[in-house]
Amino acid sequence: MAAARPGLGRVHPGSSILFLCDMQEKFRHGIAYFPQIVSVAARMLRVARLLGVPAVLTEQYPQGLGPTVPELGAEGLRPLSKTCFSMVPAARQELDSRPQLQSVLLCGIEAQACILNTALDLLDRGLQVHVVADACSSRSQVDRLVALARMRQSGAFLCSSEGLILQLVGDAAHPQFKEIQKIIKEPAPDSGLLGLFQGQNPLFS
Repeated sequence: MAAARPGLGRVHPGSSILFLCDMQEKFRHGIAYFPQIVSVAARMLRVARLLGVPAVLTEQYPQGLGPTVPELGAEGLRPLSKTCFSMVPAARQELDSRPQLQSVLLCGIEAQACILNTALDLLDRGLQVHVVADACSSRSQVDRLVALARMRQSGAFLCSSEGLILQLVGDAAHPQFKEIQKIIKEPAPDSGLLGLFQGQNPLFS
């Protein structure tokens, strides 16, 4: 497999990993569009499993913030407990064990905290970061908007879940395409992004 050109942001199953950040019970009622964010992240995880893309799951201070919500469907993943506002220290061993790794697909909360700092840490390691914009949110939509813009300014790619899924599968002749087609047959739920991107938004010009 040819290496992806850094500026293009192509993703391939064999050189990608899915990061699932802190989708926990205590955040359920405080994060904007939480059910929709978790639903989209669950789609990403189902596709990752079909394509053999590894996944890393973290929980922020689970003693106080509770476990990962069951609707994510993360059974079988061992959550990495953390207090740092980045997934990277907790996931360092996983990252170091994958020399072929090029791309990290990033989902979860909160955009201005653990998602932003995770993205910056990954970029600092020379990895491509693909922020699944419809699978990331915050308590404040202002924080969400500015964090997405900040990550883009720093070199991360902002992607939709379906766009990334179709990049990963690559071809309708793929042996798993029929199963993946069932997952994306219904559009991803509205997670409030249209309101952030519509009009002449100077943060994304």
